[in-house]
Amino acid sequence: MQRGNSTAAGRHRRQRPGPWFTRARALLTGGLVLGIGATLTLAAWTDTEHATGTFATSTFGIVGTATNAASPTDFADHAAAPGATLTLGLAAGAMSPGTTVYARFAVKTTAATNVTGKVSLSAAANAAAGLGPSLQYGVKVIPATSTCDATSYGASSTVIVAAGSPLSTAGSNPQALATLGSAAVSYCFEVTLPTGTPNTAQGTTVTPTWTFTAVSDL
Repeated sequence: MQRGNSTAAGRHRRQRPGPWFTRARALLTGGLVLGIGATLTLAAWTDTEHATGTFATSTFGIVGTATNAASPTDFADHAAAPGATLTLGLAAGAMSPGTTVYARFAVKTTAATNVTGKVSLSAAANAAAGLGPSLQYGVKVIPATSTCDATSYGASSTVIVAAGSPLSTAGSNPQALATLGSAAVSYCFEVTLPTGTPNTAQGTTVTPTWTFTAVSDL
């Protein structure tokens, strides 16, 4: 009987968890706790920057004057043809072969213009009518403080239209325009009825119209 009890007691002792099981469970539990703890310590910091801007269009426009005087002040808008009338003098109304007349037209930007630009001269409209084919012309840029005459025309080296060109010739060499109407571009026209013009030109007239086109740089 004692042997049997001893055997049963032995089986009971073997069923108890050993120290290794306790340690393994502790390690497993500790591992889980450590894992959760590591997840909770992950943090993110955020910061922001902001930027704003105001956008607006530029303003660009030109005005002109046909006054043939040094530093004219009567600039105005002449957006529709025929525009301002060139001051050509009495000789322009009674030209004979060999007659040359001069006329000035000045262009500048408006006071509200806040970008620079360039201005170009077109060929004359209506150049083929009446006296038009018989006339020759040239255009130069003269100082803003000069009147347009044979002296200022001859002294200028800034050629827009070569002398002796037909009225149908467009200008080249676009001129820079400053902002705020601060500097005018003064064009000096030289118009000639050449020597040797035939008698068939007598009594004819022509009213050419030139266009100055300005384009902003920006």
